[in-house]
Amino acid sequence: MPDFIRVASLDELQEKNVMVVRGESCPIAVFPHEGGAFAVDNRCPHLGFPLHRGTLQDGILTCHWHHARFDLCSGCTFDPFADDVPAFEVEIRDGVVFVAPQPRQMPRRDYFLRRLNEGMAQNISLIQAKSLLGLLQTGATYTEIIREVALFGVRNRNGFGPGLVLLTTVANVLEHLDDETRYTALYQATRQVAADCAGQAPRRPLQPLDTKEISYATLKRWMRYWTEVRHAEGAERTLLTAIHKGGGKPHLADMIFAAATDRIYADGGHVLDFCNKAFELLEVIGWEHRAEILPTLIPQLVRARGGEEMNSWRHPFDLVAALRTWEEEFPQLYLSRGKSEKPFENTLKLAKDLLRDDATQIFTALREAILRGAMPEHMALALTHAAAMRLARFSNSNEVGDWFNPLHTFTYCNAVYQSLRRCPSLDLQRGIFHGAMSVYLDRFLNVPPAKLPSEVLPLERTNLSVPSRLQSFLDALDQKHDTESAAHLVADYDEMGFPKTDLFNTFMAATAREDLDFHSYQMLEAAIRQYALWQTDGEHILIAEARYLAAHSPTQRARSHTARIALRLQRGDNLYEED
Repeated sequence: MPDFIRVASLDELQEKNVMVVRGESCPIAVFPHEGGAFAVDNRCPHLGFPLHRGTLQDGILTCHWHHARFDLCSGCTFDPFADDVPAFEVEIRDGVVFVAPQPRQMPRRDYFLRRLNEGMAQNISLIQAKSLLGLLQTGATYTEIIREVALFGVRNRNGFGPGLVLLTTVANVLEHLDDETRYTALYQATRQVAADCAGQAPRRPLQPLDTKEISYATLKRWMRYWTEVRHAEGAERTLLTAIHKGGGKPHLADMIFAAATDRIYADGGHVLDFCNKAFELLEVIGWEHRAEILPTLIPQLVRARGGEEMNSWRHPFDLVAALRTWEEEFPQLYLSRGKSEKPFENTLKLAKDLLRDDATQIFTALREAILRGAMPEHMALALTHAAAMRLARFSNSNEVGDWFNPLHTFTYCNAVYQSLRRCPSLDLQRGIFHGAMSVYLDRFLNVPPAKLPSEVLPLERTNLSVPSRLQSFLDALDQKHDTESAAHLVADYDEMGFPKTDLFNTFMAATAREDLDFHSYQMLEAAIRQYALWQTDGEHILIAEARYLAAHSPTQRARSHTARIALRLQRGDNLYEED
């Protein structure tokens, strides 16, 4: 065929043992074998080392950099960590060897989809990264990829784990990210989902009750009872029955969030947060997957410990008793206030009132807000604003591990707000009051309160470009726990009115390059979404994100190094030095 590339005579190839020619997209290594010739991409698929410097014995080609071994004929690997190497057609005409310029199998979406699932099943992060790049290169959408990763996660682990939370947070902010940051963040989520499933038994789903006659009210009552007595199977079958009955988002959300808020601030806020993420994930991958996604919430839902079981919520002030009394009172407040002619306009004032040091005063502020026309969304929005202020004023005199308390409060309050927009039920509104008490309990982490940048020194007014300013922020994160520099750079950027999408992309790029867990992604997502709601009154939300990120940077950055290796391999970069 005229488009084949001439290599050499067969005799010359046998004499030299291997020859390298340039194909259309890569170098091709041609080896003599069993009287004929075979060809593969000269780049080891593991880290790109030149295979012509390897060893061929009995048809097995070995790359000596990490001892990956391949079948020369097919290119298939014997070592899954390495991936298969593309093989090329070879023809011998009149004693002369010719090789095709392109591999036998051109990149296909179904191939990369299979490799993605194999990479997750074997928990091999480099295979996951390369598969993601391959899928994007062959036209797969982010929604398709997220759906595949999510379904792998729910089928191979009994529970809605941190990886699925991380995956959902990334999905929720993709619009603010550039292509490379999207890939890196998606890789981090995929890696976490695979790690969550490693060594776990596959999920064994139950079946719904064989009836559609039970009312949603009864199913909700059963769901709450099974959760209270910690009977996972009963709760799952009840939930599946509601799904089988055709329950839509309002019915299913009402059931799940009622059970989630029966326990006060369950599992440090994680339970309600994870429930919200499950619904958000379904909004990305499709509501038709509800029977696969929602039942994975049950294990954590029934095992969770509530604030009523925690000493900090009982002493020295019994917050649990106060909350139980409040839960009986607040529905009547809505009925007694009548219809408000004006929209509630005191959300910012309520946010400040929620930062008081007296729990009784906080309850009073919420009561007055309701009587003045505040709707659940107003109160949840004010609550999240207050929770962000606890983070922005987090004292450096605390231990680094103490950041998790106000972080959990902030992401919990954001979850309450997002959930109320989906399901404004009275049961879920209890989450507002649970969150308010968590903000109250975090008050000592603001002693002494860290000052906001505008309270310390005048913000710099430099002529640096947007890229230079963002690079300065990234440079600040290279310094161990330099929270103040990071906060000042972000505050200055915000006050100058520069594009927030560029800042959000930088936040995610900075987060995804570190070896951080899902909490950091929750923090970032909540900050982006809440700032979009508050704008000029939300500067402290950006400062909270900057200070939290700086407090946890830098790390070893080993995970993102794998993502960069895969990206460089795709680009054809050399990861080694040729002699």
